[in-house]
Amino acid sequence: MMPKLSETPLIHPTAQLHETELGTYTEIAEHCRISESRIDDYSYVMEYGMIWCADIGKFANIAASVRINATNHPTWRPTLHHFTYRSGDYWPDADNDDDFFGWRRDHRIVIGHDVWIGHGATILPGVTIGNGAAIGAGAVVSKDVEPYMIVGGVAAKPIRERFSRKIAGRFETLAWWDWDHMTLRQALPDFRSLSAEAFLDKYGA
Repeated sequence: MMPKLSETPLIHPTAQLHETELGTYTEIAEHCRISESRIDDYSYVMEYGMIWCADIGKFANIAASVRINATNHPTWRPTLHHFTYRSGDYWPDADNDDDFFGWRRDHRIVIGHDVWIGHGATILPGVTIGNGAAIGAGAVVSKDVEPYMIVGGVAAKPIRERFSRKIAGRFETLAWWDWDHMTLRQALPDFRSLSAEAFLDKYGA
């Protein structure tokens, strides 16, 4: 039986985390590798997720085998191979190329609140994904994704908006993802049963 989620992050023993901050009610499943990232409250990453240098908002739904910040190789150098920047792994008298790793870190990924990233999707360096967006399974996202947009394909392209711009704007104003735990519980029946517009009308956005 799976343990219940709590304010203490639930991390599977096979997951590897390095310099990563997790919010409350978060879950990291089997064989994930996450480094230099922040994953906010209620978000989860399913099996074999690989994340590096990313800021992930609240209520993010990250399916299995998702790669976030699939790092770039130096296409402008005479070789693509990492011996030119992980040089210390090859020669005792050579230093790693800190400038190159700094360039990679400059392309950090930002993922908003209430985002769904489907199975096997890849998010390339420097991308920002807006609140409420949905990324189709297997998509390769190379450009920013607008809030509440559904995208898919290789390279990912817009499919349709989840809601009208007006409804999406009202959700941004409501910012339900900032509600406290008990407020979310009280609103649970409405999250389950009301349409988006009826929900917004009830909660005053």
